Amino acid sequence: MKLGFLTAAMPGDSLEQVAAWASDNGFAAIEVACWPPSEGPARRYAGVTHIDATRFDASAASQVRDLIERRALEISSLAYYPNNMHPDLDHRRAVNDHLRRVIDAAQLLGVGIVGTFVGGDQARTVESNLEAFAEVWPPLVAYARERGVRIAIENCPMIFSNDEWPGGNNIAYAPWVWRRMFEIVPDDNFGLNLDPSHLVWQMIDYERVVYEFAQRIFHCHAKDMEIRREGLYERGVMSAGMGWQVPRLPGLGEVRWNRFVSALYAIGYDFVLSIEHEDRAFEATPELVKRGFLLSRNVLAPLLV
Repeated sequence: MKLGFLTAAMPGDSLEQVAAWASDNGFAAIEVACWPPSEGPARRYAGVTHIDATRFDASAASQVRDLIERRALEISSLAYYPNNMHPDLDHRRAVNDHLRRVIDAAQLLGVGIVGTFVGGDQARTVESNLEAFAEVWPPLVAYARERGVRIAIENCPMIFSNDEWPGGNNIAYAPWVWRRMFEIVPDDNFGLNLDPSHLVWQMIDYERVVYEFAQRIFHCHAKDMEIRREGLYERGVMSAGMGWQVPRLPGLGEVRWNRFVSALYAIGYDFVLSIEHEDRAFEATPELVKRGFLLSRNVLAPLLV
């Protein structure tokens, strides 16, 4: 298994700078942020463009491949995490179109995975959202299959702030939803980018998840989760984590990484564990962000061979 990281936490560095730092500091892979370039406000940890899929062709792909090979790295996945089922149909159309461009870029690069969100309308029930899923997602998955690319859905509920509460903006948060998704889209190029941190605060057994969904785990995020007991006491579980779920770097939260990695080994997962840095305690400066990645490396590296 190899150690990598999602580049979205390093928005001020070019892809060449990110790759150089990753290689110099013992990482084997990078998961490359591919949001479309924009000048407007972006969601935290989004809007980062280390590969611009809007202007990507064979020549650009060759340059990126040369850069990655010179640094003895690999690209584990291209990353674009919008709301692919946004209730505003124009917005939905725009993000679906960009997802297709990211899939095209993955094909040109020979990268086998694109990571994204299913999305959802927080004003609708999950069952109602699954009806929309049955319309939106089969064509997107077919588009990826035609290009030899697999889609890896991250299991983040997207409930961190008041504009996301109460329903969240991503319905793919729990096993029962995944089962329904895989019934609707049984294609074997549609699976999970599994992040155990989002299961911790939902009291979902992440080891059991690994064993049940072994054939659908294409990629894994390494992010930890701290449960603030005072916040949980004040707000209770009806708050859906608001005020007490705190994203942390691996080793600083409640995930037992030895158990999670052990389960991955047991099912034969032998790809990349990609650190997703969303820890506010390590983001005040670019150097502090890098220290966070190094802390995570030191926690996880002894478990990987």
